[in-house]
This record gives sequence, C-alpha cells and structure tokens, in this order.
Amino acid sequence: MSEESPRGAGHGRAVVPLVRMTARRTDEPHRSATPLELLFDLCFVVAVAQAGARLVHAFAEGDPAHGITGYLVVFFAIWWAWVNFTWFASAYDCDDVPYRIATLVQMSGVLVLAAGVPRAFDDADFTVAVVGYLIIRVALTLQWLRAAHGEAGAARSAALRYAAGLTVVQLGWVALLLLPGAAWKWGFLLLVVAELAVPAFAERRHQTTWHPHHIAERYGLFTIIMLGETIAASSVAVQTALDESTALDELLPIAAGGLVIIFAAFWIYFAVPVHQYLTSRRHAFLWGYGHYVILGSAAAIGAGIEVAVEEATHHAHISTLAASAAVTVPTALFMIATWVVHARHFKQGVAQNLVLPGGALLVLAAGFAGHWAVPLAGLAAACTVAVGILLATTRFEAPRDHHG
Repeated sequence: MSEESPRGAGHGRAVVPLVRMTARRTDEPHRSATPLELLFDLCFVVAVAQAGARLVHAFAEGDPAHGITGYLVVFFAIWWAWVNFTWFASAYDCDDVPYRIATLVQMSGVLVLAAGVPRAFDDADFTVAVVGYLIIRVALTLQWLRAAHGEAGAARSAALRYAAGLTVVQLGWVALLLLPGAAWKWGFLLLVVAELAVPAFAERRHQTTWHPHHIAERYGLFTIIMLGETIAASSVAVQTALDESTALDELLPIAAGGLVIIFAAFWIYFAVPVHQYLTSRRHAFLWGYGHYVILGSAAAIGAGIEVAVEEATHHAHISTLAASAAVTVPTALFMIATWVVHARHFKQGVAQNLVLPGGALLVLAAGFAGHWAVPLAGLAAACTVAVGILLATTRFEAPRDHHG
C-alpha cells in the first residue's frame, strides 16, 4: 500500500488505487473544491428541487403550515448529509479509488433521499427518505473507520468517536421508523439534537484538520446552488408569462424582482472573506450550523417566486398577501441570518451593522404591496447592497482623505 497521498488528484493527476488515509494540513496552500465534490453537490440539486416543489404545492393548495413544517424537516436531512460529507472531505479527502467509491455510494443515498421527499411531505411516510439517509451514513461511517485506521493517538480516537456517534444516531432513525407516527414529532427533535451533538462529542479532545479556505469555498458553492433555485423560479415566471399573456404585466415584474433578489443575496453573502473568521472550532461550529437557516431560506426564495407566479395566474388557492410573504419572508430571513452568522464579524460601527437588519425590514414591508411586492422587495434588496457598498467605501477612503 502506498504511503503517498495523491493530493489534488481530482484536478487532472492520476488517481492512486489505494493510499493510507491521513489528515490533510490545515495550512495546505491552494486548497480548493475538487471536481468530485462538485459532482457530489449536483445530487443535492435534485433533493432541494424536490423539497421546493412540495413546498410550492402546499402553498398553492392553501396549506402553508404543512408545507413549511415538511420543508424544515426534509431540508435538515439534505443539509446535514451535505455538511457531514463536506467537513470530512476537508480533513481526509485522499481521492483514491476507495474514497471515490464511497462518495458514489453517498451520492446514490442522496438520490434515494430525494426520491423519498414527496412521500415524506404528502403522507408523512419517511421510510424511503430514511433508507437514503442510511445509505449515506453507512458510507460515511466506513470512511471515518478508515480514517481511524490511518491515524494514531487523539486523531484516531476522534475518528472512532465520529463512527460510533453516527452509528448510534442512525440506529435511532431506524428505530423511529418502527414507532407510531405520533412519535415522529418529539423523536425527530431528539435525533436532530443528537445529530448536532456528534461533532462536539467527537472533537472534544482533538479538532479534525478541516481547511478554512476550503470550507469557506464549499459553503459558498452550496449557497450558489441554493440561490440557483431562484434563478430556475424566475425562468418559470418568464415562461409562464409567455404562455399566459393575460398576466404578462404581473409576471414579468415578478421575474425581474426575483432576479434582483438573487443577485443581491449573492452580493451580500460573498462580501466578506469569511475564512479569516474560521480560526477556532467554536467559531466554525456556530458558523456551520447557522447555515441551516441561510441555505434553507435561500432555497425557499425560489419556491416563493413560484408561489407568487401561481397566485398571479390564479392557479393557487392563497391570498396575494400570503403569496407575497412566500417571497419576502425567506428573503428577509436570509438577510438576517447572513448578518448574524456570516457578515457581522466584519462589520464596523452601528451603521454598517444596521444595513442588513434594516434591509430585511424593508423587504418585509414590501410584502404588503400586493402584486408589486416581489419587484419592490428586489428594489429593497438592491438598496441594501448599495448602502453597504457606500458605507464600506466611505470607511476605506476616510484614512486616505485624512492623510491628504
């Protein structure tokens, strides 16, 4: 067995059949996402699209409470499966043949999970979704056991604790399937807490060697995927406008407003060099966990755009105010969550810290503007970006003015 790790093999170098899986360096230069990671992310496009489609259906049928609840449950499974793969890969991606095969198995699990989303939403039947989740977790557990085999001391113990924690929690999900449906409410919440506790349990004495630049890039790429759902929704609005010319004056503003919202969200998220903040396990955990809200709301914006289109063409059994809220609420939530979790660590002064919360309030207010809610929300988001740029520019130019 070769001891040489094929670092960067995914970027055109030959893949070594089998290497010893050991931790990668936290200061490894030029670390970036691999083609295999990008391919893995594409599977989640399918899962998120399924969750978004069921959310749109629930809103259109006048049952938003059921849709939101189902979306939060399903999106947690999607998000947490991605999170576990990403942080493991940041520390132990050796890109040899067994690693790639294990990733393929996890990809198949994601697709099974996606196939189970409609049943989970419509009938509260989580069997297929849990089976998909089980496939993902078994492969990941084997990866941690392989990492433990290649490590020693504290690193080996941490990898074994990860494997043990994943196994216990996954057995909990299987056991929950055997219980009556009424047990799902509290059983789900209990197992979510257990899932989130596994990393803290595993790394209490040794921090795995995740790479700050790599993690920041991976989360950024996944955020783009979530925002891509809004791009798709805006294209649906344009297509529907062409098909139903009677609502052209209402649908085109929705499409334009949705496009502006997504671009503003992109600008807001990528305005800060967040890898500079990921300097400790505590910072990384809080930042990574907080992205459940950021990513979930980003994907929900796209679903909201589709709800607004359905309402404008009289295909949804929902009020204009509720349809508008399907767009403005997740947009405002994205802005607030991005500020709390991601951006505020780089803001200076009261004015800069008030930009995103203030912009979120303007977006929410736009929700009361009837059929103009989405374009006005887009305008509010654009103004938020403009004010943020102005304040940042003033801050950086002030010292130059002071020195003449």
